[in-house]
Amino acid sequence: MQLWALFWHVRTLTPLPIALGGIGLVRILPVIFFSLIGGVAADRYNRRKIFFLAQCVLTFVAAMLAWLTFRHSISLWHIYALTALQATASAFDIPARQALVPNLVPAKDLPNAFSLSSIAFQVGAIVGPALGGWTIAVWGQAYPYLINAISYGAVLFAIWRMGPVPQQRIQTRRPLWDWQAIREGWAFILGQPLILASMLLDFFATFFSSANTLMPIVARDVLGVGEIEYGWLSSAQAIGAVLAGLVVSQLGEVRRQGPLFLLSVICFGLATILFGVARVFWLAMLALILVGAADAVSTIIRNTIRQLLTPDHLRGRMVSVNQIFFLGGPQLGEVEAGVVAQLFGAPFAIVSGGIGCLLAVAWVVRRWPLLWSVDRVEQATGG
Repeated sequence: MQLWALFWHVRTLTPLPIALGGIGLVRILPVIFFSLIGGVAADRYNRRKIFFLAQCVLTFVAAMLAWLTFRHSISLWHIYALTALQATASAFDIPARQALVPNLVPAKDLPNAFSLSSIAFQVGAIVGPALGGWTIAVWGQAYPYLINAISYGAVLFAIWRMGPVPQQRIQTRRPLWDWQAIREGWAFILGQPLILASMLLDFFATFFSSANTLMPIVARDVLGVGEIEYGWLSSAQAIGAVLAGLVVSQLGEVRRQGPLFLLSVICFGLATILFGVARVFWLAMLALILVGAADAVSTIIRNTIRQLLTPDHLRGRMVSVNQIFFLGGPQLGEVEAGVVAQLFGAPFAIVSGGIGCLLAVAWVVRRWPLLWSVDRVEQATGG
């Protein structure tokens, strides 16, 4: 709800697409600077406690956005600064949170666990933007931020109720900015072609096809719809992701994981092109549902590949490096989309991005053809 409300808020403050691209820039810079430290922290300290503290910071950010908006004193620099603080907290939150999952379930159940995790996230991603569009239209811009701040109470309670989670930790007295530990994480990834290939494909596909920040422009200027329809467009990808996640979570065994991963990214690019050429609401909605479904399948498979091939004491650092690719692709892509839209218009930016995604798949398959031969990653790890 908060993220999509931010996009709409920026569009109301300025009509320039490049200003929306600025959101992507301030979200990725803290990740580049802090995610590697966050990965070392997740391997060295209690992941659950890091998760809890990061969520406290995210609560503060939401509360400040609400307060400034209620006072009618918010400006673009406030939004950028608070978004940067949120991204800094996420740089510690994501490695700790994702590295917890393999500590909670056996390897054979990990694809199903990631499917259920995706469903849980995406249900919120359906309700949040849809409710956010209605909330902005009826109550005003500040209320999505306020509701988000209040909702963190449930998150913090859930983390507290989780209880102790056993994990393997690095035993060292070195500081968090431990270059040896960071290099160890990078060396591991570079020595794992499946992990490296999945990260690079994730980065380039989302870099070219990321157009979420352009959604307010598409809604208002291309499709000619208002806040309510904007909320549903913002939820469409999550609807597709939930449908795909439900299907994958009910499969007893996910086979042909490599080809499934590649085909899902191809579908992601094609659906992005369809969204770029859509000029009516229902077709744009359908295209975004397909984008979300394809992205959910690829996310489930690549998370399974990465987590099962990574030893527990390296998982935090692996996730922190992956975070640069996972978040860097879409958020730098938002900057790229904003610049291209500023020069050539939003539809051109979206369609050209979908084409770029398909070219990225072709390059990765040519460079790492072994992806086509992956059946079950857990077999290779003895799971």
